[in-house]
Amino acid sequence: MSGTKEIKTALVSVYHKDGLEDVLAKLNEKGVKFLSTGGTHSFIEGLGYKCQKVEEVTSYPSILGGRVKTLHPRIFGGILARRENESDLAQMKEYEIPAIDLVIVDLYPFEQTVLSGASEQDIIEKIDIGGISLIRAGAKNFKDVVIVPSKAEYPVLLQILNTKGAQTDLDDRKTFAERAFAVSSSYDTAIHEWFAK
Repeated sequence: MSGTKEIKTALVSVYHKDGLEDVLAKLNEKGVKFLSTGGTHSFIEGLGYKCQKVEEVTSYPSILGGRVKTLHPRIFGGILARRENESDLAQMKEYEIPAIDLVIVDLYPFEQTVLSGASEQDIIEKIDIGGISLIRAGAKNFKDVVIVPSKAEYPVLLQILNTKGAQTDLDDRKTFAERAFAVSSSYDTAIHEWFAK
């Protein structure tokens, strides 16, 4: 397998938790360390797995009513750092940035919120900022990072974990990146269409 990378640390930040249990069980079995926020953190610990809070890495709490949780250089540095770039690695060490090898995201349900007839304020609060940024960062650095951009991709990741263990090759990561940009594009299109109305 070309460009094989091992998954050691996973950042999990999802809206829908259903279908995640099997993936988490397999990752835990393979010794992958979990990092998460809010409800997802509680969900992971509720399943009996150790999970570090993002706030422990960033030294910032979730602020502005949950609008800002993961948007921090120690999180995005851990995703975007090029593992074969000596300068990036030196800065990771200097600023105590942990490497993040897998990012699992499931975005706020914007379209469903619009369809529900929710108020404008409720709809605006369902415009995901951190999640979409995590997706784009993980996809951009597909050479080193696995990005799972929606719950629709949980089974794909589980299949890889079952067949290859906590390892992916470059083709796996590039396929996830392509799907990630499809999720991002579709999501932004839905938001644009709502604003245009």
